[in-house]
Amino acid sequence: MIENVAPTKQSLGLWKTVIVGLAGLFYAYAVWNAVAYLITVAQLGLNAYGWFVMIFSVLFPILVFAIGYALGRGRRAGELTVVMIAGLALVAVFWMNVVALSTLNLTSLTS
Repeated sequence: MIENVAPTKQSLGLWKTVIVGLAGLFYAYAVWNAVAYLITVAQLGLNAYGWFVMIFSVLFPILVFAIGYALGRGRRAGELTVVMIAGLALVAVFWMNVVALSTLNLTSLTS
């Protein structure tokens, strides 16, 4: 007798879980740093553009992590690592742009 068995969802695996966990800590640090910077700069009085830039700098690492996880989940552990590191590099470049913008052009972010 042939039974219809629904395909089960494959688990992520130990190495992939460790990779995602470690990368998640670095992404969480980027979010934490952006929140702290948002609180610091918000005390100066932000305009609408300033709020957009600062809130987007908080959301950007979360977005990149989610996209990196979605792209790398079905791949091997080494490929997942490369995707997560590339995402962290993208977050780092974006963060340096935000810091440069707020340092050199603070008047464009404040009211």
